[in-house]
Amino acid sequence: MAKITFIGAGSVVFTRQLVADLLSFPELSEIELVLHDVDPERLDVAVGTAEWLNASFGTNATIASTLDRREALAGADFVVNMIQVGGIDGTLKDLQIAELHGLRQTIGDTTGVGGVFRALRTFPVLEAIARDMQEVCPDAWFLNYTNPMAMNVWWMSVVAPKIKTVGLCHSVYWTAHDLAELVGVPVEETTFRAAGVNHQAWMLEWSHQGEDLYPVLRDKIRSDPELERRVRVEMFRRFGYYPTETSEHSSEYLAWFLRSDDQIAKYRLEPLEYVGISHDNVAEFEEAKKRLAAGEALDLEEGAAEYAPQVIHSILTGTVREIHGNVVNDGLIDNLPQGACVEVPCTVDAEGLRPVPMGSLPTQCAAPNRTYLSVAELTIEAARTGNPLLVRQAVLADPNASSTLTPAEIWDLCNALIEAHGDLLPEALRVLVPADAL
Repeated sequence: MAKITFIGAGSVVFTRQLVADLLSFPELSEIELVLHDVDPERLDVAVGTAEWLNASFGTNATIASTLDRREALAGADFVVNMIQVGGIDGTLKDLQIAELHGLRQTIGDTTGVGGVFRALRTFPVLEAIARDMQEVCPDAWFLNYTNPMAMNVWWMSVVAPKIKTVGLCHSVYWTAHDLAELVGVPVEETTFRAAGVNHQAWMLEWSHQGEDLYPVLRDKIRSDPELERRVRVEMFRRFGYYPTETSEHSSEYLAWFLRSDDQIAKYRLEPLEYVGISHDNVAEFEEAKKRLAAGEALDLEEGAAEYAPQVIHSILTGTVREIHGNVVNDGLIDNLPQGACVEVPCTVDAEGLRPVPMGSLPTQCAAPNRTYLSVAELTIEAARTGNPLLVRQAVLADPNASSTLTPAEIWDLCNALIEAHGDLLPEALRVLVPADAL
């Protein structure tokens, strides 16, 4: 049976859902599952979780674990990546140090200063994983969940172009579900397609039994003034298409929302929101550890919702599905940079995964996507060339940072984060650049 390797399996709650979704397919009941993490305690809890699921589902999966990444990867057919380099501590530094310098973020994992530094911590590990895969499982699919999604998938295309890589995110899926609930139609009766970049794609097609649902959504918004206090609704009003990531995320990708207290209050935003989410994640881990030790059941969401299990099932069984994936722009979106990472519909079956060309985005939607991809491109070039100036220029290109901080303040913030993250960053980029340097 297929061998599926989880890298970063210590993300216990996410591992739980992925394993549950995998084992919910009868055809995958005897998979070989190998869990890897660098944290022994978290790995133990992940293994206990997988074994509990295997017993609860009455399946016959083979479950193994190892702290040795290369051993975990050897002979894998699918590699599911969900690492968080630097852990929660790294995330808190990205958010809290930026706040001390006057820059507000909500989540800090996709673009902007948080996304840039998370990417720069992640790239060296991704490169090492890619080297191992090229040697011990060169034909495996690399299914990436780790953020910043667009930067990480783009980086894999630079350092390991022969590895079959796709980035998987549930934002389009949940947007379709949330919108269907909002307008009162069953999601399974809707048709939708989105395209753009991860966390900033656009619902280009959205209908119910052949009827365009956008007029229905506009009527719903007009009837409920509170909906106008959502970032995504404001974006929909201005761009004409609904974005596929939450208001909390979306607020930090543009210049309009986090720059003033009035906007924060109007759109009900919570700067540093991910600090609380991070502490909740730790609490969830501790709760899972306690329940497993006591022989108690774990909480589960019903239904196969995550894309990785669906991709694996489709490739192994030939079941045809359409998902949304993050892949290299090779003629997929005409008015976004070729070679960048874009999010588009993808057909999956026994032949693998095939992205669907989407032509050109509406011009007004491509514009913010190009700014987002400029931040990503500068970050990629910083890591590729070892040029520390490009790190600062990546943050300078970010709308949220540049709407709040002066260039000199951005330089000072980057210096502070470089000192804070230390040897997690590529060595060539651990250089402090004075704000007044020429």
